[in-house]
Amino acid sequence: MYGDQETVRKILTESGDTWAVVGLSSNSERAAYGVAAVLQRYGKRIVPVHPKAETVHGEQGYASLADIPFEVDVVDVFVNSDLAGQVADEAGAIGAKAVWFQLGVVDEAAYDRTREAGLEIVMNKCPAIEIPLLD
Repeated sequence: MYGDQETVRKILTESGDTWAVVGLSSNSERAAYGVAAVLQRYGKRIVPVHPKAETVHGEQGYASLADIPFEVDVVDVFVNSDLAGQVADEAGAIGAKAVWFQLGVVDEAAYDRTREAGLEIVMNKCPAIEIPLLD
């Protein structure tokens, strides 16, 4: 419902290749770490966004979306649902084209706001699961 296959395909193939991964740290036990690695294997540039601003998978990290000094195409959100709406709003503020809420991340009001702002959005899905299905 919150990410039909057409929108999933559009984000993964047409929205651009620079993905800010909010919640990505060097903790290899976290889902974001593995998902970011899959995105890289499929040619995406990942940008870690985490308060620690760590370098992950060879990419410089930033403490916030606003700190990234270059254009971001997609914001992949690995934070709790109660924080996700704020991240979606920040994605719009930095000019991202799309927002992706990971499995278990649901905020219907943020979904509606993001669409109204003109961004594509997928909610409660994982790009690492969806991207291999495009082949």
